Order: sequence, then C-alpha cells, then structure tokens
Amino acid sequence: MSFLSRYVDKRLAAYQNVITTNHLNEVNDMYTQMRGWKHDYKNHLSVMRSYLLADEKEALLKYINELDTDLISIDTHVKTGNRMADSILNSKISYAKNKNIPVIAEAQIFKPLTTQETDLCVIIGNLFDNAIEANLALPEDERMIRVFMEMKGTQLYMSFTNFTAMKKQKKKSGRFASSKGDNNGFGLINIDRIVERYGGYINRNSEDGAFVTEILLPQ
Repeated sequence: MSFLSRYVDKRLAAYQNVITTNHLNEVNDMYTQMRGWKHDYKNHLSVMRSYLLADEKEALLKYINELDTDLISIDTHVKTGNRMADSILNSKISYAKNKNIPVIAEAQIFKPLTTQETDLCVIIGNLFDNAIEANLALPEDERMIRVFMEMKGTQLYMSFTNFTAMKKQKKKSGRFASSKGDNNGFGLINIDRIVERYGGYINRNSEDGAFVTEILLPQ
C-alpha cells in the first residue's frame, strides 16, 4: 500500500470516528431529553391542574404552548422496528424540522439486521446531513427531504431524496463531485466503502433541483 493510500485511509478512519461520535451524541441528547420530560410528567400535570382550578386560562395556555414547543424538539416521528435506525432518524428529523425543513419519512424494518449499528449510523447520518445542508440553501417554501426504508426480501433498501439549489450534476471519474470540500467527500467515500464491504449496491442520481441516493444492503 502506498503512502498516499495509507494517508487517505487514516483520514477516512478519523473522519468516520468523528462523524459517528457526533451522530451518537445527538441520539443520546434526544433520549436524555425524552427521559427527563417523562420524569417531570406528573409535575407538568400538577401545574396545569392548578392553573385550571384557579381559572387562569391565559397562564394555562402559555404553559401548554411551552410544553408543545419542547415536545416538538424530541418527538418520535418514525418507528422502524430497529433501535439504531429509530434513534438516528428521529434525531435527524427533529433537527431538520427545527431548521424549517419538512421531512416525509416512511421506514419499516421490523427484523434484526446484520449491518453493524455504527455502519448504519454513518450511512443514515451522512445522507441526512448532506440533505439538510443542501436544503438550507433553498427558500423555506422550496425545502423538502424524503426518506424511505424497507426490507426487500433479504436486502435493506434505503432511499434519500433532497431538494437542492444546484443544477443537474455530472459525474467525474464515476463520482459526483462534492460542493462542500474534502469533509463531504470523505463522507461519501465512507458510505461507498461500507456498502462495498457488505456486498451491497448504491446509486446516486442528480436532476435539476433534486438529488437521490439509493442503497441496498444484504442482511
């Protein structure tokens, strides 16, 4: 192996470790919030009951609105049947919605996966991060991310579609060039290497205003 190959491998490994850690921290933060809210559930009910008994409707409404805003940030948007997929998807969907990016997600797995959780985290996390960044460059009324996941026989199928301000891109040396510098390039390479390691399939398609990534992973 050449010096350049070893250098690139080290950079890729370091980047993947950082990204995986960031994604897992996001997931842990979300579930810490959820546990905290459930712990305070009775306290919230007690406060609302006291406002109601005192006929303080404006204070009650204000309190309910504050709780509603808090819950939006930790809502469980999808239940795939897989713990890691649920964790990273719900974390990213909540983050996207906080950035005023609508997300349409349909995901059903409901069977044990042989794909390592860290690999699943890297794939979903990178695809979602790229989609969010592309959407942030658009006016709010043009933003949208679509996510679809299901089992196709013994294969896990994933599809991510995001709207983008970019025109149709052309491949160079079999790859779409990154518009975000080396870090995004490393993210794409990491996804490709994971898919290749599992003997899977990946296809990226660029059209004017949209970018689609499809992945099949044998299970």
